[in-house]
Amino acid sequence: MSESTRDRLIRAAHDLFYQRGFHAVGLDAILAAVGVTKTTFYNHFESKDDLVVEVLRWHDCWWKDTFRLALRKAGGDTPRGQLEAVFPALESVLSLDDFNGCFFVNVAVQFPLPHDPAHRAAAEHKRAMADIIREIAGYAGAADPAALAEELSLLMEGAYVTMQITRDPRTTQIAQRIARPLIGRHLGDAKP
Repeated sequence: MSESTRDRLIRAAHDLFYQRGFHAVGLDAILAAVGVTKTTFYNHFESKDDLVVEVLRWHDCWWKDTFRLALRKAGGDTPRGQLEAVFPALESVLSLDDFNGCFFVNVAVQFPLPHDPAHRAAAEHKRAMADIIREIAGYAGAADPAALAEELSLLMEGAYVTMQITRDPRTTQIAQRIARPLIGRHLGDAKP
């Protein structure tokens, strides 16, 4: 089944925004990448800002699904295994040659006003990612799943930014080293 024009616009915009930045990519570049006219674009979106929001929705769904699958692949079917697999799961994305930072961190930086729809979408995504970890932490028996999710989420953010800036291939290994005792402490098996 072929991709719809709307989906092609979203995918092309997504890739261009990630490579060059949201403000650096004009509508003409997106239209040229897809091979459509402005009239066709406006049949699907009211403005570039509307397209940005749809791109963020698409990436949010894609990344949450990809992250869950990566957790299962790296950590198996047990909640504890999946918690311990957070950074090995991230390794597969952070080590890609075309890794250009966390899509939503980039969004928040490029749309810094908290009331901007793009910034709000980034904040919602970060909450949703913490919710995934909180849910797994609850199944793993953490005394305070929300606290564990907050701490692992903060480590994830540090890993995204550190890898984007330094390209240090040890980034996820360092984060994993910090996460292991943290998880143990929350699951009640760390020694005092």
